[in-house]
Amino acid sequence: MDKTSVDLDEMRARLLTAALPHVAFDGWSAATFAAAAADAGIAPGMARVICPRGALDLAVAYHRQGDRAMEARLAASDLAALKFRERVAAAVRFRLEAADPDAVRRGAALFSLPQNVAVGSALIWGTADAIWRALGDNSADVNWYTKRMTLSAVYSATVLYWLGDDSAGKAATWEFLSRRIEDVMRFEKAKADFRASGLGKTLAGPLKLLTRIRAPAPAPGDLPGQKG
Repeated sequence: MDKTSVDLDEMRARLLTAALPHVAFDGWSAATFAAAAADAGIAPGMARVICPRGALDLAVAYHRQGDRAMEARLAASDLAALKFRERVAAAVRFRLEAADPDAVRRGAALFSLPQNVAVGSALIWGTADAIWRALGDNSADVNWYTKRMTLSAVYSATVLYWLGDDSAGKAATWEFLSRRIEDVMRFEKAKADFRASGLGKTLAGPLKLLTRIRAPAPAPGDLPGQKG
């Protein structure tokens, strides 16, 4: 990585830090972006070079920052004694504990706009992918997609519950999360049972088509030690 890109990363981090106090009041908006640039001492033109889409790029950076914090906490935690479903629950919990509810609530509003839905969906998928990779997933077939699809749904539902949860220590959210993951485990068991059943064996030929589906090759930013 050259010096220019390092400087841009540092300035983006400064913009994001400066933006967060404004997000609770003005959301991820043009007003927040302008205030962040002023507070960070970055000229408006340079701020647009760093974040061409303005506050949307800052919201994306905030989400990815949360993913990195979750990955770091997972790497520093000993989860060996936990069942796999408990490890997934811990990862989702770590991810939410790395986030500020006001910033997430304002982000949800931003990413619900029609022009930003695809960006928001990609971020949720990226979080699910980060969790699976951190937990050692090495699937390379259709399971790569189904795992991320189901975890994306669990994560999205849990975020919405978490945003409205006023229980002590977010206890209700963690119970909700456990139930959603249990639903996923039941789905995986049903899928395995179907494959072993008479109908699954009858459809074994057509189902082999699914084995041709391959996981995408990792992008350079997905490799260990590199930034996304």
